[in-house]
Amino acid sequence: MSAAAEPTEEKVLEVLRTIRFPGLSRDIVSFGFVKDLEIGGGNVSFRLEVQTSSPRAAEEIRRDATERLRSLPGVHAVTIRLDVREPAPAPPRGAVGVPPPDAALLPEVRFKVAVASGKGGVGKSTVAANLALSLSRLGQRVGLMDSDIYGPSQQMMMGIDEKPFINEANHIVPVERFGVRVMSLGFLMDADQPVIWRGPMVMKAVEQFLGDVEWGKLDFLVVDLPPGTGDAQLTLTQKIHLSGAVIVTTPQDVALIDARKGLAMFQKVNVPVLGIVENMSYYICPKCGHRDEIFKHGGGERTAKQLHVPFLGAIPIDPKVALGGDAGVPIVAAEPKSPVTEAFLAVAEAVQKGLGA
Repeated sequence: MSAAAEPTEEKVLEVLRTIRFPGLSRDIVSFGFVKDLEIGGGNVSFRLEVQTSSPRAAEEIRRDATERLRSLPGVHAVTIRLDVREPAPAPPRGAVGVPPPDAALLPEVRFKVAVASGKGGVGKSTVAANLALSLSRLGQRVGLMDSDIYGPSQQMMMGIDEKPFINEANHIVPVERFGVRVMSLGFLMDADQPVIWRGPMVMKAVEQFLGDVEWGKLDFLVVDLPPGTGDAQLTLTQKIHLSGAVIVTTPQDVALIDARKGLAMFQKVNVPVLGIVENMSYYICPKCGHRDEIFKHGGGERTAKQLHVPFLGAIPIDPKVALGGDAGVPIVAAEPKSPVTEAFLAVAEAVQKGLGA
């Protein structure tokens, strides 16, 4: 084989960057799975170090990597040594002398709950805000962390105009509204300023929200994630031990397909899925009481049954939800007796029950 035909390390890594961990959007090179790469004489060899509780996922990665590298000009043989490591188990709650995985981050927060969706436009941020307020109404100490870096919206939904301040420990102090401590990138940026960041900057922002914000003692930290399965989600699952995730969907089939992807992501990284919320589930006419299922109905509950996770509840459509979000007063605060508020309180109670709170 001529020297000119020898594949370069850069070309090999370029191929490996096309291989993603099953169910996630990040490639195996960015994850740091590829170790001890050697290229010579048409042979490519490396160690694939994967931390997962699913050996099948690791074998799938090795098979894909082998097939794609063999199709690379100049490659005659591929040797991949698989090194599968079980993720460190979370210590039992209340275990004496056993530090939790996130001991250095959020040490005074009892439960960390991510609110996620497979796609945008399903009302995830609305659910996150109203879930936080509902938990507060149930007597919990609650924080709301807006990790939707590209499209922060909690500053508007919670009606916050002021900027957070820095305390003596050089930590950012969240702004409190409706009894909930709130932190959002939207506090620190102009309303019309776009966030044009690559993955590492997104990950750094999430890390700062976890480590440089003075959250204090909380029963719940509700984390509003961006849609999809990208860097913000992965950073969060790697840096702290999430107590659980709430998946938000709407009844349409396209939303349910993406909800399954989001659910699969959390299962892959060993985060308990607390259940599915079906938002914009149905509409009840306030004048005649007629119920109209505008976007179908029941898809969230059927999906929960199929995937063997709890169905947390259905949130009806009400124009006051959008009006309250635009006015900076979530419906749980604006209409405490409304059917929508009652539905959010039921979801909050189900979340509490699922975590034993």
